[in-house]
Amino acid sequence: MLCVDKSQKHYLFLFHYSSATRFSYKNPRTRQKTRIGGDMENLVGLLRIRVKRGINLVSRDSNTSDPFVVVTMGSQKLKTRGVENSCNPEWDDELTLGINDPNQPVILEVFDKDTFTSHDTMGDAEIDIKPFFEAQGTDVQELSDGTEIRRVKPSGNNCLAEESRIIFSNGKIVQDMILKLRNVESGEVEIQIEWIDVTGSSDL
Repeated sequence: MLCVDKSQKHYLFLFHYSSATRFSYKNPRTRQKTRIGGDMENLVGLLRIRVKRGINLVSRDSNTSDPFVVVTMGSQKLKTRGVENSCNPEWDDELTLGINDPNQPVILEVFDKDTFTSHDTMGDAEIDIKPFFEAQGTDVQELSDGTEIRRVKPSGNNCLAEESRIIFSNGKIVQDMILKLRNVESGEVEIQIEWIDVTGSSDL
């Protein structure tokens, strides 16, 4: 049994059933449902992605949509719940990827849920996690809460709609992003990412 984070009691344990297991649990502190994927045998850490909300998403059905988000990294594919009849949905869902190769791209896609036909695409974006991983080497012992570690500007190498700050918050390094969706007329998705280190975990 692998303990994700012994210092934070609200994290539950991941049970190692196979090399490519999917996990799902409810966070007892926030009551948010978290889905976890990945190869547990070669795990170097977890990337928790909090999918907060969509902004001005395109309408697909009668001037509205029933959007949900799919996050893909390699063979891992996790999705949020759907929100009915909204072009500005608030998901507030947590999706957690098991990271084996930090260089693999993380793709976020938005779909309009259809019951009887295939889901309509509503745009996609790549989550550029390279600056965030580089920030994990920061010595945080002397940092006060809210300290900015790095600021990432929008560029052709990322899908940021505006500047993104990597900060030290509540004892963790986190990054808030607003992603501009590609291959669609309009739409943005607000997320927050957090790294969960498992290298110091021990069996219980």
